[in-house]
Amino acid sequence: MAQTGARAKARAERERQAAAAAEARAAGEARAAARRARRERLFGWLPARRPRPKSALAERRRRNVRILVVVLLLLLALVYLVTEDVGTVLFAAIASVLVAPVVYTLLFRR
Repeated sequence: MAQTGARAKARAERERQAAAAAEARAAGEARAAARRARRERLFGWLPARRPRPKSALAERRRRNVRILVVVLLLLLALVYLVTEDVGTVLFAAIASVLVAPVVYTLLFRR
């Protein structure tokens, strides 16, 4: 009979732990739902993002664009460090935006 009481206590303890876990899970789901609702209120007016293509060609194109951006930013940083004239830095920034397609073609020719 002592064993039956121990089993009942163990079962009650397991049920109490399961109820606490279920309560914690429900609280987490409620927080996630509130977070989704806040995000929807904040960004609901924006159009939905399109899924990015996962092909090898798209990955290569993204990598090439990242390389180009890094190269241009490094050149702009070099211009900024070498010259003290704000006009030159602005000219370099505008020129880099205009020249970026040409540099892309030269760097990543097929």
